[in-house]
Amino acid sequence: MSHAYLNALGIACSLGVGKAAVAEALFGAATHGLRPTEGWVPGRSLPLGEVGAALPPVPEGLAHRDTRNNRLLLLAAQEIEGDIRAAIARFGAARVAVVVGTSTTGIEEATAQIAARAVHGSWADDYRYSDQELGAPAAFLAEWLGVAGPCYGISTACTSGARALISARRLLKLDLCDAVICGGADTLCRLATHGFHALEATSSERCQPFSLERKGINIGEAAALFLMTRDAAPVALVGGGASSDAYHMSSPAPDGRGASDAMHRALVMAGIDPGTIDYVNLHGTATEHNDAMESHAMAETFGRAVPCSSTKGLTGHTLGAAGALEAGFCWLALHDPQRRLPPHAWNGEADPALPPLAFTEKGASLPSGQRYLMSNSFAFGGNNASLILAGDA
Repeated sequence: MSHAYLNALGIACSLGVGKAAVAEALFGAATHGLRPTEGWVPGRSLPLGEVGAALPPVPEGLAHRDTRNNRLLLLAAQEIEGDIRAAIARFGAARVAVVVGTSTTGIEEATAQIAARAVHGSWADDYRYSDQELGAPAAFLAEWLGVAGPCYGISTACTSGARALISARRLLKLDLCDAVICGGADTLCRLATHGFHALEATSSERCQPFSLERKGINIGEAAALFLMTRDAAPVALVGGGASSDAYHMSSPAPDGRGASDAMHRALVMAGIDPGTIDYVNLHGTATEHNDAMESHAMAETFGRAVPCSSTKGLTGHTLGAAGALEAGFCWLALHDPQRRLPPHAWNGEADPALPPLAFTEKGASLPSGQRYLMSNSFAFGGNNASLILAGDA
């Protein structure tokens, strides 16, 4: 099997719900996705990328799976439910797999329960430890859809969503299934906001990836789900590379060697050279160390000409969902009638200490014909992932 095709996409983030709304905001560089928000970190107002839409209730019979994370995941899944149900009918429940990346799952609900126990001395009757298990989102989807193929979660911090797509492609290659529902979902939680605050990694202003004035990340939430099969479709996942340099628990290797390795592995799998890539969606967190590392890795791999952008200035960093969400942005670019690329969201003040990159501006577009787009995700622990999507723009 040379390709795995991304037949359908369901998406929800702070830019909007559904492909049409997200694409309009993304390509238009809309700024409504990040809003100053009180109450998540004591004494601070932080720009957060919260999904403002009402989330659907979990279906009847699944009350034991009721978390915000699962509701957001359901919102994305409902957009492609017809495609999923058709795949189940065609292939059979045992041949449909589910792989979901996450880092927060139901931890916000668990945090509230732990706080209540500290006050009352006992667990509430509705406390469910399984809510915070990292495989819970995948299990929720499998139960809702009634599928019986391989089902598991991936939690490799901020590469979780990207790793889920790589894993899904592997399941198809091994003929363990005929279709995979794959992607990522993470919701805002105090564990993450307090944790990044403790690391002094959060910015009180809109984040500025690769800028001289970058001061840290903004945190967001999102869900992005693909239906992946062997059936030919306009967009294919042709390459996926991963590495683990284990340089530090929370800092990347300064020379970007792990990131470069992941990108090169993805290129090898796709059977293309670096000059074939038409655009790279950068990890671009707006932290001092990530942006420095990634700019060096990009310059080493591509030189300085490939169009690229970080979209985290529009959505915030959606943690375990980021890899799937930003692969979704590439999918949207390849489907866009105007062939528009995601713009780089920043203040335009380049850091002279970093190798210069060819950041895209609003209105930038792909040439027509066969195109290759890369999406990068890098995580704590030196965990790196890179995806390559191909399609006709």
